[in-house]
Amino acid sequence: MKTPFHLMIIPTLRCPAKCSYCWSSEHTAPVMELETVRAAADWLAEMNDNPVTVTFHGGEPLVAGSEFFEAALPMIEERLAPRTVAFAMQSNLWLLDDRTATVLAAHNVPIGTSLDGPPQINDLQRGKGYTERTRAGMEVAHRHGLRVSVICTFTAQSAPERDAIVEFFRENGFVMKLHPALPSLRDDRPEPYALPPEDYGDLLVYLLDQCLAHPDSLRVMNIDDLVKAVFVRRGTVCTFADCLGTTFAVGPDGGIYPCYRFVGMEEWRMGSVHEKPTRAELEATPAWQRLAAFRGFVDEHCGSCRHVRYCRGGCPYNAIVPTGGEVTGVDPHCVAYRRAYDEISDRLNAEMFSGDGMMGFATGRRTGTPTGIMGLVQRMVSR
Repeated sequence: MKTPFHLMIIPTLRCPAKCSYCWSSEHTAPVMELETVRAAADWLAEMNDNPVTVTFHGGEPLVAGSEFFEAALPMIEERLAPRTVAFAMQSNLWLLDDRTATVLAAHNVPIGTSLDGPPQINDLQRGKGYTERTRAGMEVAHRHGLRVSVICTFTAQSAPERDAIVEFFRENGFVMKLHPALPSLRDDRPEPYALPPEDYGDLLVYLLDQCLAHPDSLRVMNIDDLVKAVFVRRGTVCTFADCLGTTFAVGPDGGIYPCYRFVGMEEWRMGSVHEKPTRAELEATPAWQRLAAFRGFVDEHCGSCRHVRYCRGGCPYNAIVPTGGEVTGVDPHCVAYRRAYDEISDRLNAEMFSGDGMMGFATGRRTGTPTGIMGLVQRMVSR
């Protein structure tokens, strides 16, 4: 089976919003030319023939305009044929209009947007009027049959309001994808908002309990991912998997980076799609070598951890932020991941070794009590 490939296209780092903790926006940044999209597709076509997901990220990708996507989406499909190509987008939806929504719907582009809770919490962090503008864009998306998921960034300021945030997601029927506010290599804007690892661990266990208590009205994708990793014994999302070499980001000028979080940072640039570097040439770059060192560090320092097989030390970007880009430790949120994995593993083991737990999973039998870990697994299997 061929390994799925992930190409992140960053049409621009420009964004009309001014979120307090954002580190990825430059309000005068250029917009990608279609020739760069063509070059990116041709570069990937020569590199491998694996199935690929192309995610448009930013900044705000919709700044590129409807004409950009009307040309870019079919161009990518054509130049990467006959492989399987899937699309995705991360957007605040402020600029989504009927014309752009039509082309996104024609190419089955799911959209991730961001709301950090009810307006009084979200707009305090993301700016006055943010909620109203994003909800308006969601209406346009739904009118065209576009699937929209909602990312919720928990900050040091918003985490104490977790009850109100969960209630907001339950009332609106939104599936939550959780992001903790994180420090950045680019600048120190996120620092006052960064969620401490211990608090993140508390939050993950809290959300696990909420998912178990409200199985029919709350789904948190991160909890699903953590449970799945414990159950299948491997990480299934990039935070807990070795993404080096299977994920690349292309910046507005065609620069190639290990991930969208590095775009625009010259020391992490590995080449340009216009030059079509080979995999061997990418592997020889200082950026690749620095990230490859993370694998060895995890193997050496995490061997005694019972979760290492499916955690893999967390995200290497997170690991190098505190040291300015050098590998001297694992992801600082290790304590949070370990706490969540311990909780899930211990509960799962207790259920697995009870006859009723295994019988309930095998027969699909439900009770009136809150669903256990096996119940979460059962729900994932049935989706």
